[in-house]
Amino acid sequence: MAETDHARLTPPEGATGVLVLGDGTLIWGRGFGAEGDAVGEVCFNTAMTGYQEVMTDPSYAGQIITFTFPHIGNVGTNAEDVEATNPHALGMVVREDVTDPANFRSSQHLDAWLKANGRIGVSGVDTRALTRAIRINGAPNGVIAHNAQGRFDIEALRRKAREWPGLEGMDLAKEVSATQTYKWSDGLWALGEGYDLDAAPADAPHVVAIDYGLKRNILRNLVAAGARVTVVPATASFDEVMAHRPDGVFLSNGPGDPAATGAYAVPVIRKLLDVGTPLFGICLGHQMLGLAVGAKTYKMHQGHRGANHPVKRTDDGQVEITSMNHGFAVDTDSLPANAEATHVSLFDGSLAGLRLTDKPAFSVQYHPEASPGPQDSHYLFEQFVAQLKAKA
Repeated sequence: MAETDHARLTPPEGATGVLVLGDGTLIWGRGFGAEGDAVGEVCFNTAMTGYQEVMTDPSYAGQIITFTFPHIGNVGTNAEDVEATNPHALGMVVREDVTDPANFRSSQHLDAWLKANGRIGVSGVDTRALTRAIRINGAPNGVIAHNAQGRFDIEALRRKAREWPGLEGMDLAKEVSATQTYKWSDGLWALGEGYDLDAAPADAPHVVAIDYGLKRNILRNLVAAGARVTVVPATASFDEVMAHRPDGVFLSNGPGDPAATGAYAVPVIRKLLDVGTPLFGICLGHQMLGLAVGAKTYKMHQGHRGANHPVKRTDDGQVEITSMNHGFAVDTDSLPANAEATHVSLFDGSLAGLRLTDKPAFSVQYHPEASPGPQDSHYLFEQFVAQLKAKA
């Protein structure tokens, strides 16, 4: 089933799933989850755990995920390990067939969960070969398809993959953002206890989080660090943000091209900087802060997606093991004089964090809430909230 073939239009025996790349390549496998097809960017993620969190991360909107770890689905799914109400990744490509779950927290088989959420899976794929191809050639456009009878209109799927415009220039934050303002007060999760509900003190510093594609665990970490949180949509204006009288503003993660989202987000951030509002950004929020101060962003060759990315702090040389999920980055060489690099990727030297020297604003490209270290980067939330308490 791992066969990659440009010419074969008839599925090999037993094939009920296929990944069709933009160059016409066909990668056959066994379909699971929902039937149908979906088009997006094909990327890979090297994390060994957390597939449910990955699939529900809004930053993966518009993407089909190749998991390099071969055994995906073996711990099932549950209602707690999600980063958003619904999955945002379009589908998953895996090596081994999904087995019955073997975990006491599981409440649903991964196959059933994907079916219920309209997401497609293809197993039996040589994911090492696919990952190598992405590393060499960059992340391609592709269509993932599943049909229980093995019936596919290959030429139509090839055309769909070929004609999809790609993520460059695409604003997806509006599509995944909350459409209404809401308050968040729940803290972190503990085994046997669940989430620390309503953990935000009434007199805690008030953080307004701009939702470009928020992960829930970011909100939990802000609360755990001692903040109370109000979430506003990605398109909230400066006046709408300030109407909540924030002590600080958080700029969230999210999908798509930062330059496209920046068309409406950057003017708001610049006004927040002008009035001295403390800012903290993660992932897309980091890129938004970079654009707001005049830096440039660029599309990466393959992106960074995994839970094992080493990042060095420039001030003390300490290394954090981080979780990353981004296909765009801020160009270090384009940083203005009032912005300095605070973190650097040890994989490729790309910018992984910045701070302003004349404003109370900082950001990181990675995800400190994802706990791959496991707590190497939690200090960032504490640092931000401590800054707000000191200001008060």
